[in-house]
Amino acid sequence: MSRTPLIAGNWKMHLDHLEAIALVQRLAYSLEPADTDAADIVVVPPFTALRSVSTLIEGDRLPLGLGAQDCHWESAGAYTGAISPPMLVKLRVSYVLCGHSERRALFGDTDEVVNRKVRAVLAAGMTPILCVGETDEQREAGDAEAVVTTQVRAGLSGVDAARAATLVVAYEPVWAIGTGKTATSDDADAMCGSVRGVVGELYDGGVAERVRVQYGGSVKPGNAADLLGRPQVDGALVGGASLDAEDFAVICKAARR
Repeated sequence: MSRTPLIAGNWKMHLDHLEAIALVQRLAYSLEPADTDAADIVVVPPFTALRSVSTLIEGDRLPLGLGAQDCHWESAGAYTGAISPPMLVKLRVSYVLCGHSERRALFGDTDEVVNRKVRAVLAAGMTPILCVGETDEQREAGDAEAVVTTQVRAGLSGVDAARAATLVVAYEPVWAIGTGKTATSDDADAMCGSVRGVVGELYDGGVAERVRVQYGGSVKPGNAADLLGRPQVDGALVGGASLDAEDFAVICKAARR
């Protein structure tokens, strides 16, 4: 089964709304129709830029998807500082990161919290990007696969097969995020295959074949083609390189090749 690659640029806590507009305009100029035909390309700005980017994408009919970096699992309530899934839907957000390693490590998102967010995003009609990955210590101890597959199982708890088939899993080894280190393409392919195998165990082979599994962790123009050329890797979750329109465009073009 052919899966459309998903290339998502996570801007993290960078760029105000004016800088965001400029970056999206440069990115759109750098991409060709064949690039956006070959892959789903998504930008994931901070909350403060979502409205501006959404308006630009819609107004100029840009072939880009819009993602959010996180959300709360409740649809409304007394949760100061939180953003609900329905709020994101109104801004035409299509994808939401759930369980990024920085949310897990810095903000205390447990597997249970991540699962709540995954289910809330699905219930709102958006696509969760379930982020999983091991630390350097866990990899050195030989526990990488066990850690990742446990996170996948926990993240998908209570999710039915029909919805599970629509979501995205992003394998991001924690030791490779923002460090310049990158998993080898063989390692990335093997772990993405393990993720798909767990999905198959939880559901069936058909669901596993439909789920898109990205790789993330210091993806750059120089290594994108090799990573994206692997059979189990269905795209990339890009951090720092997505803040440069030309670099991100090169990564998107690598999915086409």
